[in-house]
Amino acid sequence: MKIAQEIRTGNVIMMGKEPMVVLRAEYNKSGRNAAVVKMKLKNLLNNSGTETVFKADEKIDVLILEKKEVTYSYFADPMYVFMDTEYNQFEVEADSMGDALNYLDDGMPCEVIFYNNRAISVELPTGLVREVEYTEPAVRGDTSGKVMKPARVKPTGFEVQVPAFVEIGDKIEIDTRTGEYRNRVK
Repeated sequence: MKIAQEIRTGNVIMMGKEPMVVLRAEYNKSGRNAAVVKMKLKNLLNNSGTETVFKADEKIDVLILEKKEVTYSYFADPMYVFMDTEYNQFEVEADSMGDALNYLDDGMPCEVIFYNNRAISVELPTGLVREVEYTEPAVRGDTSGKVMKPARVKPTGFEVQVPAFVEIGDKIEIDTRTGEYRNRVK
């Protein structure tokens, strides 16, 4: 058990009978009122989101979930199938995949997260390199500030905002947590 002010982003806590992952934890101490921690949470079983306020000294159960290194194998509607090094297969529902669907590629290494011996979600590497499939040409003379344009990446067709100098065929690194462009890769 931890007190609420020790909870950080990425921790998994029990709220009632539901495991919730902390997306954001914000500590607030105002003049007269007691200190509180505002948390944005996502249910790991059904992907629903909620926001809650805890007293700063309130005790909360923190879960340690089992993770297993796997590679993506194939899609069997409505399940995504992953395989570990011992050829064990794990199925994750399409609803539980979330933003991972934007980056998933055959043979891609990732981690499957288990709760009560059931695969509930997938965690991708934080940075992925993808090739730009399509983007508009840069407009000459448009150099005021940080100029961004949409680009579609292979193999999923996911659209990401990139700087004006990125062209078709360039390899770029994408942050999978935020879906943002990081840099161009040579």
